[in-house]
Amino acid sequence: MAFETATLMSLALALGLGLLIGIERERRKGSGHTRRFAGIRTFALASLTGAGVQLLGQAWLTAVAAALVAGLALVSHYKDRSRDPGVTTEIALFLTFLLGLLSVPEPALAAALGVTVAVLLVARVPLQRFSTQVLSEQELRDALLLLASALVVLPLAPNQALPWLGGLNLRVVWQLVVLIMTVQALGHVALRLFGARLGLPLSGLVSGFVSSTATIAAMGARAVRHPELRTACVAGAWFSTVSTALQILLIAGLLYPAGLALFAPTLGSALLVALLLGLAAFRRSALPLDDTAAAGRAFSLRQSILLALLFTGIAVAVAWLQQGLGTIATLAATALAGLADAHSSAAAVMSLAARGELEPPTMLTAVLLAFSSNNLSKMVAAYLAGGARYGSIVSAGLALVALAAWMPWLWLRLSAS
Repeated sequence: MAFETATLMSLALALGLGLLIGIERERRKGSGHTRRFAGIRTFALASLTGAGVQLLGQAWLTAVAAALVAGLALVSHYKDRSRDPGVTTEIALFLTFLLGLLSVPEPALAAALGVTVAVLLVARVPLQRFSTQVLSEQELRDALLLLASALVVLPLAPNQALPWLGGLNLRVVWQLVVLIMTVQALGHVALRLFGARLGLPLSGLVSGFVSSTATIAAMGARAVRHPELRTACVAGAWFSTVSTALQILLIAGLLYPAGLALFAPTLGSALLVALLLGLAAFRRSALPLDDTAAAGRAFSLRQSILLALLFTGIAVAVAWLQQGLGTIATLAATALAGLADAHSSAAAVMSLAARGELEPPTMLTAVLLAFSSNNLSKMVAAYLAGGARYGSIVSAGLALVALAAWMPWLWLRLSAS
């Protein structure tokens, strides 16, 4: 009885998938002498044929049925008298036959793939518009570059610790590069979706993943040129600090997941304060009502690689200091390195903690020192690029963010004592 029930369920699934895809093709089949060859009945029969030959378990019969469906699709394509030169219907028919085959051994997978096929067929017009009108040539190249970095380069990177690089794993380093590029690309998508009206805050949030210090300096320069946008520039500066805290948390999840419980109260508090400051400044800003979508690069591969190289150099230096001079030197080196970049400094000490070469409380202190010294660099950049008014406002917010990061740490220390 169980076998009969499973058989009936497989046949019902195959029929349902054939009808689902067939309905969409029937609506686009057209009428008259130029109509396409396959509609709802053809697709339903093709799917049931696939399920039937799979249930019979005869390999030769499955091959004959597949050849028959493929042959019919090929002949109909060459005899097609419509103005549509595509082969979507022909490929969809053969795929429906395969889904019928798959519905017997893997019904859940067949159902998911069948719905996906139907969605892709229905989304023809939006997909065509996106690929030809919305997506720019540069964005297409960036998407291919990101996919190549994640799917080609990353698997080929050696997955082993290299002693001559301080025990670093090159695959982990490239994972950081891919992470940075992905986050920047997501920010670029947000800019395209929401338009330039949110440009300054969003650009601050996105570019902060690469360099919050450089972002704050750029916002300051803009505030000098356009004083009416000073508040919006302040919002962008504070949102870039949100990116700093968030990226350190993401790096912790990648390099040292066990330490996320330590980082959550400290960096979570800093992130929340920076976010609230950014939102408050954004509400007070008067942005032009310009909904033009942002164009340009989705991410910077060069900056991402430079960050990875900086991470490598700092990690080697910190590892050497830890082995040769001890914990105090590690804390000092991390704080000094944080003046240039908080992400790579934090990543370096997280790698040490992940390998058991640094105690978690010491690692947390080192990360907070790097985060705070990096905020000091941002304050200097704000004053130099944006003048006293911009610099004082941004610096006051950065000081609050740093204080928010240290307060949970101080509370834990007082509770422990």
